Amino acid sequence: MKIEDDLARIADQEERLRFDKFDAATAWTLGSLLRDMAVERGLAVAIDVQLHAMPAFYCALPGTTADNTSWIRRKRAVAMRFFRSSYALGLVLAQQQTSIEAKFGLDSADYATHGGSFPIFVKGTGCIGAVTVSGLPQREDHNMVVEALCRLLDQDHNLLRLI
Repeated sequence: MKIEDDLARIADQEERLRFDKFDAATAWTLGSLLRDMAVERGLAVAIDVQLHAMPAFYCALPGTTADNTSWIRRKRAVAMRFFRSSYALGLVLAQQQTSIEAKFGLDSADYATHGGSFPIFVKGTGCIGAVTVSGLPQREDHNMVVEALCRLLDQDHNLLRLI
């Protein structure tokens, strides 16, 4: 699929996958759903749900390493700074043939424009956190997060997922 097609689909995801309300209980439900999906599929992933600067859920499944924690921190930093999915920003930068360092002066040690972190939006409020998965190829990390959000928000994953 073309970058333009992916970016259009991700923009649609970011518009549709918004909560009416989101609190610590919702964060736990989302994180637990992602964990259950990973366990059922035998995936070695780490999962993080963060509300502003407060961790609300974290899980590292067997087969993950400290590197996954670092990837989560860096991908989440992108979602929280730009209010976009980390994958979308990575695609935009690839399309522009530049990097986060060159375009924004941000150190890649602190920001990773790879798929897997998605901003948590509350309607009428804006971005209040991020949900992040690390351990799979970046497109799969992104799709896993989108699938869980679709389940919680009663959206059709087949219409929103990246192909």
